[in-house]
Amino acid sequence: MKAVRFHEYGGIDVLRVEDVERPVPGAGQVLVEVRAAGIQPGEVMIREGARHGRWPASFPSGQGSDLAGVVVEAGPEVRGFAVGDEVLGFTHRRASHAEFVVVDDVHLVSRPEGLSWDVAGSLYVAGTTAYATVFAVDPGPSDTVVVSGAAGGVGALAVQLARRRGATVIGLASERDHQWLKDRGVLPVTYGDGVAERVRQAAGGKVDAFIDTYGDGYVDLAVELGVHPERINTIRDWQAAARTGARTYGEGAAASAVVLGELARLAARGDLDVPIAATYPLEQVRDAYRDLEGHHAPGKIVLHP
Repeated sequence: MKAVRFHEYGGIDVLRVEDVERPVPGAGQVLVEVRAAGIQPGEVMIREGARHGRWPASFPSGQGSDLAGVVVEAGPEVRGFAVGDEVLGFTHRRASHAEFVVVDDVHLVSRPEGLSWDVAGSLYVAGTTAYATVFAVDPGPSDTVVVSGAAGGVGALAVQLARRRGATVIGLASERDHQWLKDRGVLPVTYGDGVAERVRQAAGGKVDAFIDTYGDGYVDLAVELGVHPERINTIRDWQAAARTGARTYGEGAAASAVVLGELARLAARGDLDVPIAATYPLEQVRDAYRDLEGHHAPGKIVLHP
């Protein structure tokens, strides 16, 4: 089968699509023929070695955790899935950027009717991270929540999940994304110089919670806005969180098939919009990451093996 590999840390050029042995599912595992697999900013940092201390790679390394596809083989003791089932899920083995991937049955859910392959294959990391960030700050109908990177892969879902809680949501984003946010009931505010005052004006009073999906000083902005540290959550700036007492709930805090299934059902019903920015065949994985790293369009970028 074809699979993405890299044999050393580095830039986009270290990525290769290679012929590798097709895996065989063990007990409690199925083999999925992948129809769609999302790519993530975190995979860039892992590939470059920037997260070696936290998520070291062994070489040759595969890539990818998000996936959606069809079960083509089932190992012994598999529960709840059979050959021919359409599924979405995740792997922690850095292996979904491939034509086939072995997945533990507890990491899969059935693909709901009406959910596109592209959304199904890109929902896990962004969706469960957004779910965790919203859970961490616990917004309610009387709260005003600010989300940085509000049109990004995680931010675009976090603003919608916070709105579903009844909160007033202020989204920090470039002007090109303001209409998208408005259409989903979010108050858009342009980031950059003077953002604190613009947020105060949009809030019309105090800010109760802050979800930082971008890093680069937003934890300090939340503190400046008077948000209590226990209601600040960042998925990027761990140093600022340690200094201020902010929370760092991310994908790992909600990494379950139960949460993924809930998000999939919301998306299938049209109650959660998961924007897809672009799709690429597996052979063009380098182009996909150039697109991702260039921040050209909001939404998820998906590989088609």
